[in-house]
Amino acid sequence: MRKLFHLILSRALISCCCFLAVLGAAAGSLSHAQEEGLIGHWKLAVDVSDSSGKGNHAQNHGVEFVDGAAEFDGIADYLEVGHEASLAPGTSDFSVSLRVHTESALEDVLGDLVTKYDPVMRKGFGLSIIHHAGVTGSQANYRNLHFGIDDGKASKEWRDEGQPGKSIFTHCMAVHDGGLYVGTVEGRTNTDQGHVYRYSDTGEWEDLGAPWKSNGVTSMASFNGKLHVGVSRVLLHYSGLEPTLSHHIGGKVFRYDENEDGGKWTELGQLIGLDGVNGLVIFKGQLYATGFYQPGFFRYEGGTSWTQLALPEGGVRTEAMCVFNGSIYATGYDEGVVYRFNGEKWIRTGLLGTATRTQAYWNGTKWIPTGLKGDETGTQVYSLSVYQGKLHAGTWPEGKVYRYEGDENWVSTGRLGEEQEIMGANVYNGKLYAGSLPMGEIFRYDGDENWNSMGRVDFTRDVIYRRAYSMAVYRGRLFSGTFPSGRVRSFEAGKMVTYDRELASGWRHIAAVKEDGTLKLFVDGKQVSMSSEFTTESFDVNNEAPLRIGFGQHDYFRGKMKDVRLYGRALESGEIAGMAAAK
Repeated sequence: MRKLFHLILSRALISCCCFLAVLGAAAGSLSHAQEEGLIGHWKLAVDVSDSSGKGNHAQNHGVEFVDGAAEFDGIADYLEVGHEASLAPGTSDFSVSLRVHTESALEDVLGDLVTKYDPVMRKGFGLSIIHHAGVTGSQANYRNLHFGIDDGKASKEWRDEGQPGKSIFTHCMAVHDGGLYVGTVEGRTNTDQGHVYRYSDTGEWEDLGAPWKSNGVTSMASFNGKLHVGVSRVLLHYSGLEPTLSHHIGGKVFRYDENEDGGKWTELGQLIGLDGVNGLVIFKGQLYATGFYQPGFFRYEGGTSWTQLALPEGGVRTEAMCVFNGSIYATGYDEGVVYRFNGEKWIRTGLLGTATRTQAYWNGTKWIPTGLKGDETGTQVYSLSVYQGKLHAGTWPEGKVYRYEGDENWVSTGRLGEEQEIMGANVYNGKLYAGSLPMGEIFRYDGDENWNSMGRVDFTRDVIYRRAYSMAVYRGRLFSGTFPSGRVRSFEAGKMVTYDRELASGWRHIAAVKEDGTLKLFVDGKQVSMSSEFTTESFDVNNEAPLRIGFGQHDYFRGKMKDVRLYGRALESGEIAGMAAAK
């Protein structure tokens, strides 16, 4: 009888201990197994202290605490932990675990989560939500989770990913629902239609058809879980080729509706007065579009309905768009200006450079001036990107990228080699890359006014212009679309794993793991992506840069965060699932 009593009592105590352990996990405390290898644990419930016992407390730069979580404003808020040897994993395995909350309707870039990276040495690691538009009109990466490491490594050459269809101009590019999509310009006549292709593998592209009769698909965005594209009649003489003979105007937007039998293109309406669509972007949960050759700015209202909105003063053209710090920013082709739309009106942000602007068109034999006087000044602005918390813009004909410092103040970051026009730009594994004309070259920004060439991506002979035009990050690589070869090429710097789907809004548990020569990403306890294999010894990520939470090489984080943990080992999948399940 006494043995039976002790057995019942011991089982009750075990059950009670298990129940208390669950309660402890729910309250944010760690089990013995979860404490193993823990380097830092910032609960971020009420302060920025490190509860791991290692003393890696953070300095608070503006972050506030609301309902048991840290709230970051996306403009200047971040946390910083000074460099300590314990925070530098070297060539060893390590893991990052945290909870983040993002809104569904956004008016800003989402930004970096946890980084420890030295941009001069190109050494360290970073975990970010890349949310990037303005890549010459396309929303190239939208709510994509990226985890990368680097030790100053870069490919020696660009890998040829093939020519989608009969493309002569890979005009737009976007990552959507796990795939990489491109829109093409395929010729100059009425029988040449722009198509959309989906990347299958190196040299293999799936043709999703031509949404419309016009010769170009020129812009892309992922909106409400569907791929949206804008179509245009592309006038090829502006790029140094023979004039376009196509009669079919564009100026329409289409949605791709995929089903078991394949997919179809659904027309969403004609944008009045336009024969082309240059920009698509999402702002506060709504889709906006801009014109190509004609000025136009529209908001989608559903069905086939669009509201035509006011243009900047003078009726100038707004082109590529980027959402940043509560506004839409748009490039200009009529003057070297970037315009800011605050939801009600446009504000001119100042002139980028003072280069002489000379415009002409090709008549098949020679260049004919358009009538601009030689002493007129200004540039055209082609692309926008967010790097190190600042808006950057690529221009023509100076071949420079400018950084926005507020009000009407743009600062030159230097000229890209001897190039004249700067187009597609994207942040990839801690660095800013930009494509150019006339040589079709890609450059990496290395600080101050220093741009270094990463090589050419178009080698077409006997042409005036070659463009490295569209750009996106996919499957851990940087992809670029070209003109006039129409080919796509890709490049690898360091090592990166990407979650090529939209990170859902609300609270999400995220884990990034470096283990035995691979990088892995987990969302809500499930593995969602893994990198290709690499040699662990090739990547020593040690550096003396501070560890930053909520800021890095892309942008300040916009959202809420809590329970940030850094481990000096690879977390197991079961551990990650347990952390995700514990609320």
